[in-house]
This record gives sequence, structure tokens and C-alpha cells, in this order.
Amino acid sequence: QKMKSVNSSNDVEGKSAFTQWEHNIVAGYLITAGIISLTSNIVVLLMFVKFKELRTATNFIIINLAFTDIGVAGIGYPMSAASDIHGSWKFGHTGCQIYAALNIFFGMASIGLLTVVAIDRYLTICRPDIGRKMTVQSYNLLIAAAWLNAVFWSSMPVVGWAAYAPDPTGATCTINWRQNNVSFISYTMAVISVNFILPLFVMFYCYYNVSVTVKQYKANNCLDNINIEWSEQMDVTKMSIVMIIMFLVAWSYSIVCLWASFGDPKTISAPMAIIAPLFAKSSTFYNPCIYVITNKKFRQAIIGMIRCQTRQQITINTDIPMTASQQTLTHGQV
Repeated sequence: QKMKSVNSSNDVEGKSAFTQWEHNIVAGYLITAGIISLTSNIVVLLMFVKFKELRTATNFIIINLAFTDIGVAGIGYPMSAASDIHGSWKFGHTGCQIYAALNIFFGMASIGLLTVVAIDRYLTICRPDIGRKMTVQSYNLLIAAAWLNAVFWSSMPVVGWAAYAPDPTGATCTINWRQNNVSFISYTMAVISVNFILPLFVMFYCYYNVSVTVKQYKANNCLDNINIEWSEQMDVTKMSIVMIIMFLVAWSYSIVCLWASFGDPKTISAPMAIIAPLFAKSSTFYNPCIYVITNKKFRQAIIGMIRCQTRQQITINTDIPMTASQQTLTHGQV
């Protein structure tokens, strides 16, 4: 029985393909990224707590996005960093399942919420006739769909569709792409179709139409009449490109899974195996930059918080015409 326990432990920990020095570098990155992510996203949440003017239906999506980032930074980063310092996976088989499932859960939820943001921008800017009919309940349903989708796909490997296991570095757990059997391949193809290709298509369609609509308004010199929350602070076309590029970067991990599905998993190097998920996790600290810092209202609120100004000392511009997505939420609706 003792021998069986030892073997089980070895199966979970595995032999790391990294030296301890390389593990320490990864741990340093995770600790730094985790501190930045937690700090920036907590500031975002505090900003919404302090300023009622920012509690709109659209911004409620951003609040949910901040929670996904905090989930990865607060749970995933510390466990992975501790394992890197240890030199191998430190939390056993159960810990491996929980860690991997939570990371996939928050990652899938983030992708779903980014898609909801794209749909909101499209309806608000391109189809204001529909956008005005959107209620807080409508947005809550879209947000709930993103979370439920994440629950489904993150739980499947736990119940037997594919599996979670330590990666070649031995210090983090993820989808077991080294065992490219039918279960893994079918799961990977389904996930990439539903949570990569489909969202990418929706985001591209929405932001392409947003950019076309904004150009038309600019050409007709009637941009002042458009219901667009971010029009004063960013070129929507450039913003769309940045969002899609960052989406692709965050999902670079899918390349490893595709490679493992149709090629030999043994040909995937350890650096490639660890860099891909690190890219995916990096979205936790660049999301606040993209969705918050570039927004004039948010930036005013953040600067005011840093300077410890009171709400009365800060004037947040709300002159832009508002659709349902921009109307302030009541306490009951939040």
C-alpha cells in the first residue's frame, strides 16, 4: 500500500523538464504578474464601488471580467508559483484537478465575457434600435451564459471527457495534451470550435461593423449623435484590432493542443509548453489596461482614487447620450 501511494505521488508530480533555476524564473514572473493583476483588478472593483455613475449594464460586464482575472491571479498564480519554487507539482492529484479546472473555468468565462462586450458594442453603436430595447435582465442573461458555458467546459475533463494532468515542467496542471487519444482530440476540437473560432468570428463581425459605422458617422460629421461610450477616447478601429490580437495571444495555448492532436506530443518542447499557458494567463493584467485605462471616465475615477479625492471633487463626464447599456444600474439591479 505504501508503494502504491509513492507511485501515485510520482504520477502526479512527474519528472520536470526544467532546471530549478528555470523554475525560479517562471515563479518570479508569476509572482510579479500576480501582484500586478490583483492590484489593478481590485482597483477596478473599488472604482465601481465608489462611483455609482460607473455602474452601468455595459460596465457590469467589465466587473465580471475583473472577477475572472482576480480568480486566475489569486488562485492559479500562487499555486503555480509555489510549485515552481518547489520544483514540481506541490498539491497532489486533487489539487491538480482543482487548479486546472479553475484556470480553464476563469479562462473560458473571460472569453465569453469578451464576446458579450463585443455584442454590446455592436448593438449600442450599429443597432441602437435593438440596443435601446436591451434591459439589465438581458445583459444578466448574456453574462450568465458566459459563466455557465465556462462551468460546462471546465468540468468535462473532471468527469472523463479528456483529463487534467501536470504539464512537462511538472509545476502546473492543465489539459493532458500529452495523451492524444480520441477523448482528448474530440474535447480539444469542441473547445476550440465553441470557445475560440465562434467567439473570434462574433468579435470580428461586431468590431468590423463598429469600425465601419464610426467611419460613416465621421464622414457625415454626425459623430455627436452616436450612442458610443468610448468614442471620445479611442479610435474604435484600432481598439478592435488590439482586442482581437490580445484574444489570439491569450489563446496561443490552443496551438499546443492542436499540435498534440494532429502531431506527436513528444515533439513539443518544455519551453513551448510553459510559454503558451503563461501567455494565456497574461490577459489578467493587460485586460485592465485595455478596458479601463483607455476609458476617460474610468481614468478620471482611478486618478481621483489615487489622489484620495472625494466623489464631490470628481466630475465624471456623462454628456454622451445613453442607451440601456449605459444607464446606471440601481442597487436592486446589481
